[in-house]
Parts: sequence; C-alpha cells; structure tokens
Amino acid sequence: MERMIILCMLFFCSSMVLSIAPQRIAKYRQLQKTINLLEAKVKDKDVELLHTPENPVDECLFTAVTCFQKGILKLQPENSQVNNTFIQTTSVLKKFTFSDPGKKCDSSCESYEKKTPKEFLKSFAKLMKKVNRVGSSSC
Repeated sequence: MERMIILCMLFFCSSMVLSIAPQRIAKYRQLQKTINLLEAKVKDKDVELLHTPENPVDECLFTAVTCFQKGILKLQPENSQVNNTFIQTTSVLKKFTFSDPGKKCDSSCESYEKKTPKEFLKSFAKLMKKVNRVGSSSC
C-alpha cells in the first residue's frame, strides 16, 4: 500500500513538473531576451557601479534576484533615442517574481562586488539560468 501511495505521489509530481515546464521555460527565455536587449541599450561609461551577485548559493537566490531588481532601477539608457524601449525593457525585469525558498541567507546586496552595468546584466542573465534550473527541479 505504501509503495502504491509513493508511486502515485511520484507520478503526480512528475506530471505537474511536465505541465509547468513549458510555461517556465518560455518565461525564462523571454527574460533572457529582455536582458540581452537591455544590455545593448544600457549606458556603460561614467555611470554608477552596481552590486553584482555572482554564483550565489541556492539559499541566497532570492536575495540575489532582489539585488538585481534594485540595480535595474539605477541603470541608464545609452542615449535619449532608446529611452522608451529602455523604460519598457526595465519594467519587464522589475516585475519578475521569484518566490523565496524560505531559507536564511547571510549575504546582503552590499556584500557583492560592484561592476559595470553590462557586467551586471551578464551576471543577471547567468542567475536567471540558475533560477530556472533550481525552479524546474523542485516539485
């Protein structure tokens, strides 16, 4: 009887992951495209350096995403001609949500090294890949 319950739970969990996976993949692909688009339009010289989380441990993913969202507010468009596109692109990234796994993270945004806006966005893209892998592996 216990084996049957375990098998049913395993089947249910895997079917849920399979049904959610295409939506999650599409969402993260869109975020990757948005970050790449923004990288081409961001001002990278004579700007404030931004705290850039790199390779955060799993329990600090929520904190890292929050740091990136705060940093996005400080980005500036390369020139006035790309301003409207820039505003729309940053608003997409600000709206992204990532649920907190509930684990305690000891690091803060200020504990991360400061980097240029383009390096900041490259690290954000790497983090989104990691968040996608972590999110799709849980049931």
